[in-house]
Amino acid sequence: MTSPRRMGPENSKTRLRFLDIAERLMLEEGYAAVGIRRVAREAGVTPALIHYYFRTLDDLFVALIRRRSEQELEAQERALESGGLLRSLWAYNSHPRGATLNVEFIALSNHRKAVRAELVGYAERARELQRKAVADYLKARGIDPETLPPLALTVLISTVSRALTIEDAMGLTVGHDEALALVEEYLRKIDGAPVQDAE
Repeated sequence: MTSPRRMGPENSKTRLRFLDIAERLMLEEGYAAVGIRRVAREAGVTPALIHYYFRTLDDLFVALIRRRSEQELEAQERALESGGLLRSLWAYNSHPRGATLNVEFIALSNHRKAVRAELVGYAERARELQRKAVADYLKARGIDPETLPPLALTVLISTVSRALTIEDAMGLTVGHDEALALVEEYLRKIDGAPVQDAE
């Protein structure tokens, strides 16, 4: 029996640099531009060094998703703890860089099962974090979860804000002003609802 191949440490500056390069390539050229040889060329190293840290290209993509996911979960937790929770969630999900990476990861997940599994796992964790925070937020304002289901609200906020951000990046803005005015009206109503005393 052969011993497992030695891998580079996860917190290595070199490994993090490779992830930075892969992320930059995804943002600038799309996921198809990311490959072991391309990352190696951009880093000025041999492909063997990339393989020292990532056995396969899927391992590189999964590591990139995990890093981004942890960063995003931390950012979401900060947003959820801030005042004006729904507005914070809207702003968080409207970030152009995050929306661009999400599009690339979703497209990539159509071709790579490991990437799909990682994305779904992260999304489920993020949605549960948001659902709980939104449920507490609405309850504190006396808003009935039957009338405004917290999970439905989190899905609407994340998908609509990202879709508008993606369309805006493409130059498609027809209907955006009207949609944003409608969102603003509802956010103002919910955020402005008086906080109930805890019983």
